[in-house]
Amino acid sequence: MEKGKSARQAVEISLKKLNLNADRNFKSSRLISSLHSSKLRIEKTKPPSLVSLCLGVIGRHLEEIIEDLSEIAVNFPADIKIPLAAIARRRKLLNDDVIISLADSSWEILDLSGSDVSDFGLAKVAEMCKSLRAVDISQCKKITANGVSELVRHCHSLETMRCGGCPSSESTARRCLGILKPKLNDVEGDSWEELDTMEIGHGAQSLRWLVWPKIDEDTLEMLSAECPRIIVNPKPSLFGFKGTEFPREAFPDVALDDPIVEDIDPKTWSICRSMPKAMSPSLSSANELSIAEKFRLAFVERDTRLAPKRAKNARQHQRRAEREWMMTSTRAKALALASKATKSLHGRS
Repeated sequence: MEKGKSARQAVEISLKKLNLNADRNFKSSRLISSLHSSKLRIEKTKPPSLVSLCLGVIGRHLEEIIEDLSEIAVNFPADIKIPLAAIARRRKLLNDDVIISLADSSWEILDLSGSDVSDFGLAKVAEMCKSLRAVDISQCKKITANGVSELVRHCHSLETMRCGGCPSSESTARRCLGILKPKLNDVEGDSWEELDTMEIGHGAQSLRWLVWPKIDEDTLEMLSAECPRIIVNPKPSLFGFKGTEFPREAFPDVALDDPIVEDIDPKTWSICRSMPKAMSPSLSSANELSIAEKFRLAFVERDTRLAPKRAKNARQHQRRAEREWMMTSTRAKALALASKATKSLHGRS
């Protein structure tokens, strides 16, 4: 009996220890989660850095320095150039000159969506930034298959590409299929997944993710059959795709350059839309005078203020003309002398 009691007591003591450990683990996990949530709140309320504030000021006045940007941006570091490019894109100021002036060899992403960059600008940037991993050319009306060909030729690390979004960009995407499809040097391989980069002779050697929201069914089937290595429009999943984790750049709902400007005030690129425009006469206030009326009243005020001076100048000019006439005419001298003599006689009488 004593042995049974001692065994029961030992079990009870062990259970108490387990309960204590469980409570302690639960409390510690709650503490960690609360600390993590408080850390997140602190990070969210953290004020922007001085660099971000300066970039916001420059971004608001970007159109004022855009003509001299090629000379100004020479001394900018890479982490300053890429936010300026993102701000310029959002302010609809991104074109060939701007992107070429800001391009840096350390860039790994390039977001040109909705910009005025053409094949020339894309080719120049691809030549300078050969480490690009993700590129967004969606809604770029001036980029054609020629620009994409230069991009693929120079950037052998390109993994993600976004395209489509407007009729011209959709047409460019369809024309680029032959460029994006890799061509093999060794056609005896058993599977695309087992190929090395050196075995792919031409095409987008490392392209893995293609974001093309409005791709047609025939093109999708053709890419799936001929290029199973390229995943078109990947769907977000906790487990990725066949064990491969999705890169953030492959999600179409997130702008490619969003993380670059997440610490910059959005008013930086919305200022161009919020600037007050000149009001038409029909929309102007009834008590406010039109610009033409303001000019008329200002002219009348100035004319009234200068009228005495004009009259004085006219009298001086008349007296000067009379003196000059008397100096040049003998008859005028005689008349003047006669007038003086008459005045003196009348004075004596």
